[in-house]
Amino acid sequence: MSNPAKAVVAEDKIAASGALDAAAAGFDGFVPDGFIRIARDGRIILVVPSAEMGQGIATTEAMLLAEELEVGLDQIEVALAPADPLAYNQAILKGQVTGGSTSVRAFYTPLRKAGAAARMMLINAAAQSWGVNPAECVASRAIVSHQPSGRQAVFASLVDGARQQNIPQDIPLKPPREFKVIGKPLKRVDTPEKATGAAKFGIDAAVEGMRFAAVSICPTIGGTVKTVDSAAALASWGVIDVIQIDDAVAVIGTNYWAAKKGLDLLAVEWNEGSNASLSSAELIDGLKNATATPIIGKAIGDPDAALKAHKRIDTVYQLPYLAHAALEPINTTIHVRPDACDVWVSTQVPEIARQVVSEIVGLPLEKVSVHPHLIGGGFGRRLAVDTIQHAARLGKLVSYPLKIIWTREQDIMHDRFRPAYYDRVSAALAEDGAPLAFIHRVTSSTVRPYYDRQLWPAEKLDPDALVGSDNMPYSIPHARWEWVRQDSPVALNWWRGVGEGHNVFVVESFIDELSALAGKDPIAYRQAMLSQNPRAAAVLEKASDASEWGKPLPSRMGRGVSLHQSFGSFAALVVEVEVSEQGVVLLRRATAAVDCGVPINPDSIVAQIQGGTLFGLSAALYNGITFANGRVQQSNFHDYRQIRMNEVPPFEVFVMPSTENPGGLGEVGTVSAPAALTNAIFAATGVRLRSLPIDRSLLVTSHVAGQTDQVSQ
Repeated sequence: MSNPAKAVVAEDKIAASGALDAAAAGFDGFVPDGFIRIARDGRIILVVPSAEMGQGIATTEAMLLAEELEVGLDQIEVALAPADPLAYNQAILKGQVTGGSTSVRAFYTPLRKAGAAARMMLINAAAQSWGVNPAECVASRAIVSHQPSGRQAVFASLVDGARQQNIPQDIPLKPPREFKVIGKPLKRVDTPEKATGAAKFGIDAAVEGMRFAAVSICPTIGGTVKTVDSAAALASWGVIDVIQIDDAVAVIGTNYWAAKKGLDLLAVEWNEGSNASLSSAELIDGLKNATATPIIGKAIGDPDAALKAHKRIDTVYQLPYLAHAALEPINTTIHVRPDACDVWVSTQVPEIARQVVSEIVGLPLEKVSVHPHLIGGGFGRRLAVDTIQHAARLGKLVSYPLKIIWTREQDIMHDRFRPAYYDRVSAALAEDGAPLAFIHRVTSSTVRPYYDRQLWPAEKLDPDALVGSDNMPYSIPHARWEWVRQDSPVALNWWRGVGEGHNVFVVESFIDELSALAGKDPIAYRQAMLSQNPRAAAVLEKASDASEWGKPLPSRMGRGVSLHQSFGSFAALVVEVEVSEQGVVLLRRATAAVDCGVPINPDSIVAQIQGGTLFGLSAALYNGITFANGRVQQSNFHDYRQIRMNEVPPFEVFVMPSTENPGGLGEVGTVSAPAALTNAIFAATGVRLRSLPIDRSLLVTSHVAGQTDQVSQ
């Protein structure tokens, strides 16, 4: 609870600690904490602490509050929380952050406790006014009832009495068998506004007196502005000004089109800097030939001895840099004044955004207000604040509100990318083909110095480098996980799937290879290693049965499977493909089973698994960021394309019943997808793909006979 003793009353003004309409001047109603607002007119506003970026978290978190508050989802309004770490920090990521599939895991208990405490305060207020025992009263559908006498009072009528109650502690929460809201497939609370266009994303922000900026950014990493000829731009209709910072020039107009047209007339010469010749070949060689001492993350038994004594298998996997490519392009609206600053932005880290703006514009933290909006796709991109820092550097040069919008090309070419990886894996096999030993060495850079805003010690393990492998679901007697750090000039950031998105591809591809070498069915091979992991075994069995695993398929069609335990959830995915003689991969069917603990909203679970899987399939089929002459070579959806509606196969998702604490979901499907896809391609063609995105040229009929390995040692 954000207020440990008494409920906050209207006189306390609850500045920036609740619903958007209450943030500035207070809220004349019942405000027990940062999450709940009940007004005298009957309005019930639930403030959700996590950023809504299409994942449905506003609905899910509102369901948690509504369950214990004893209101229906149809009785409430939902507001997004402002930047306020005292009220909205979450325990897992230690801040006001939405990412890493942590929102439900972090807020499952706190939100329910908040709802339960508010319910008891309302019940106590009613009981006090009636002079009865609170134990004789119950709440349902925003009404408190005294069962012996039949008296009733709506929540709105109890506002004044509830405000005077002490906030109760240690209230028992409902057992799952009593849930009325949790577990129901409820409609999303944000759908109507999104359908009508009323929903406000960052790019929809509008402020009186606002001007628009179109920007040109140095195309090379670390490059700067050399010269600017702005005469033609300034003469263009609607252009107000041209401003510049060290690595970018902005044309400001009365509307975005005027600014963009002016930008097209701008003549900029760049100092391309020391990375002007950077290439993908150089970056890959750096990973392949890295000489840093491996950091051991985890070890079991003696894998080196097992490798010497038994049949040894070694191979290499390679994954590219990836962009986020969210539908809503980068945008920030900022108004810097001598005494205050306001920022309207779509962000997953409102408090970090507030901190960096404060540093750049030179104002105390309390003078900077961040106004979060709905996010048109995050995928980790809005965990970074580089674009907000960029906007602050421009915004401090003008006196009026400035709305900065990046083009799609700038969004992709100047993203902060998921790291590239070069992985060496080894295994020792017993006589029956079962793995006795496993060694996984990951070579990559790390996101931590950027995200933590401080140096990451050279000898310190970044857990993200190994997660998804060092917690694989299988029992293997001897194993070791190592990380070799190899930094580069490329700007990095978290990407949907985090470390698991890379490591599960490697592990599940390699396990599939071992099953083929052993002559075993891929699912049976996995099941033999799951005797100590019943939840993983159950989702694998469900996906196997539902996908009709083992049913014969025509030539050049195949099924592939992946299994993992990530973000507190267990998931299995079976993908069925057909590969044409020209190497085109056609998705024919997808079947997933997920155990995410207590299922809050089954509809949202299905949507998250489907959407995440399609995101992962897009990356595996089509996506990779490459560099030449210091520049990113991809620029838009024509060369960084996403899966299209006509390519989406029939897709079934099975949600396993559970009473375990909830796991995460936003990235689970993404993690599942690449290995299931490439394993299916192997089943269809006999070609083992060990690097992504897939290379169609390796799958054409004329090539298959002589090609079974894509990446060798």
